[in-house]
Amino acid sequence: MSSDSESVVLPAPSPDQIYVTISALEAGHLTLPEKLFITEADPEKRATVPSLSFLIQHPSPPKSTNLVFDLGLKRDFSGYRDAQQHHITQRQPTIVSPDVAESLRKGGLSPEEIDTIILSHVHWDHVGTPLDFTQAEFVVGSGTIHLLAHGGGYLYPANIFNPDELPKDRTKELPPVRASDLQKAFENQTQHKWKPLAAFPAVVDFFGDGSVYVVDAPGHLFGHINLLARTGPKKWVYLGGDCCHDPRILKGEKGIAMYDDGRGRLRSVHVDTDEAAATIKRIAKLLKAGKVKEEGGGEVEVEVVVAHDKEWREANQGRFWPGKLS
Repeated sequence: MSSDSESVVLPAPSPDQIYVTISALEAGHLTLPEKLFITEADPEKRATVPSLSFLIQHPSPPKSTNLVFDLGLKRDFSGYRDAQQHHITQRQPTIVSPDVAESLRKGGLSPEEIDTIILSHVHWDHVGTPLDFTQAEFVVGSGTIHLLAHGGGYLYPANIFNPDELPKDRTKELPPVRASDLQKAFENQTQHKWKPLAAFPAVVDFFGDGSVYVVDAPGHLFGHINLLARTGPKKWVYLGGDCCHDPRILKGEKGIAMYDDGRGRLRSVHVDTDEAAATIKRIAKLLKAGKVKEEGGGEVEVEVVVAHDKEWREANQGRFWPGKLS
């Protein structure tokens, strides 16, 4: 891993390098109180922010592969458990239309044409309505299936998740990053293998051609993952999910807020604040002008987008499907 003073070096393209196209998708909005997310916040300020989703199109012959990263909010909250409903009442107002399915249709693509859905994590504002996607394979980070069924400790009890959220016969979980020897033996037999890349200790080359990398991004929730994708020569996009909830944290202008956990201890919105801070630090290196290089020489441009960036959404309306980031 690079130190703070070193450049991040991304892999050079192959002679026949594949590039993907990325389009933002409207996927609903929720309202966040600043004091729970950033340091030095106005205690009364609440902001209604997007939960962004993205369509990634990979030119796989004989047709493109359509991949969606995150599904935003459900259009119908009625199926949520009481504990989930209580949490959602604290995030009002919410906007659930258009959701991902509607956004895709508006751009001329049906939910049935989506081949793969990768979820950054399974919080309620990212899982959307999986039933809309009848043909898609779902891909989640390690530990996610156990989390949905059993929860993850007193801050993340089982009753804030739905065990049947994802289609069991079409959901694949990535292998553990920190694996025992037995797990490593299993991992070596799977398509997806974790390897270091640039500032990141563990990524998966998802298509096997250097076009899209799944990045292990620990800290926010068990199984939290991000995507790093090539969109053209010298151009990359990093989709950060909930690595942080305000881009000012990535820029170093704000820190992660800490607050009482109800048991006299401090917590943040992350399951592991130290790991989340380390993940943010790695991603922040991609923002430093002149510090992101490509193997063989030259600088590359990396655009970083996090799920709840209101200003990015407002400034990039032309890049929503059928528009493109690249």
